[in-house]
Amino acid sequence: MNNPPRIVTSRYASGDSAIVRAMAVLKYQPPCATLERDFLTNRKVRSLRPSDLPSAALQPPDALLDVQAYADARGVALARAGVRDVQMPFRLLQKDGRAQTVAARVSMTTRLAPEVKGAHMSRFIIQLAEWSRLHTLSLNFNAMLQETMMRLEAPAAALDLSFPYFIDKKAPVTDHSAPMAYRCSFHAHLNCANPDAPEFQLILGLTVPIATLCPCSKAISDYGAHNQRAEIRLLSVMQTTDNGPQTLNGAHHPGEDHPMVWIEDLVSALESCASCPVYPVLKREDEKYVTERQYDNPKFVEDVARDAILLLRDLPGVAGFALEVEALESIHGHNAWAGHEEGFSPLGLRPAFP
Repeated sequence: MNNPPRIVTSRYASGDSAIVRAMAVLKYQPPCATLERDFLTNRKVRSLRPSDLPSAALQPPDALLDVQAYADARGVALARAGVRDVQMPFRLLQKDGRAQTVAARVSMTTRLAPEVKGAHMSRFIIQLAEWSRLHTLSLNFNAMLQETMMRLEAPAAALDLSFPYFIDKKAPVTDHSAPMAYRCSFHAHLNCANPDAPEFQLILGLTVPIATLCPCSKAISDYGAHNQRAEIRLLSVMQTTDNGPQTLNGAHHPGEDHPMVWIEDLVSALESCASCPVYPVLKREDEKYVTERQYDNPKFVEDVARDAILLLRDLPGVAGFALEVEALESIHGHNAWAGHEEGFSPLGLRPAFP
């Protein structure tokens, strides 16, 4: 039987085939590769049959190899492959209708089929740069990920975006104001493996600094009580269906507009669960107010968590959540912590609290 023709990975052994020679440099080694000798260097190099090569290798000699498009024979699909820790500015829609530019750290990935060697990293960056320049983000992550799937020819895509979000906040008495930073994140996942039943999920992450005053300390002391800063950390699954707003408690209002869950509203709601909010600027009159409010409103982390849970259950647009409250104890060598989740089932990898 005649052996099928082979393309040898040597420019000197097979004419001007720099593309094929580059495959040896890049150590592309399909299972069917055999060894040939490079007559210039006297080294063994890979010899490939034309059927073993990607179509790019059969293009004109001046074309560059698309190594990521090579076939992979191991039969292992990857849930996520892409870029991580990309720093990019984005415009976010504020509740007042204006846009805020945030400095975001971004991870963008697609599902990689078992027969595909790698994802084209540059395509992620190009899309992120275009959205950074041309779009204002609100709840349009579904469209963003549809575009990612089209660019990468993938059945599923995911985006993780973390950033500080600034809200101008007034002091409680004097009304002096300054920007207050809140750690935020978006986690979007789109799965179209079944075109008849695509799955989309958007999770909003938020960390709200608060203050708590210990009820036990107040109860047992002749005067004063220990207080400390604390954090409420939230991962909230946004409702993304079009059948009207609903809550975790089951209240449903078909026909009404889809609710927009604003970061500003979540911050204000969660701060109301604390002994007292934290402020970026305080004058003496404000400090007096904050001190007295904490003393009149003592709470354990368990109290804060339970109040936040009841609030989130009744908040239109929230389809599920994971919550934790941690107090950075001022007189103990440990922190106090409480956590809870309801209806929280991430489509992809479980995101971390911001």
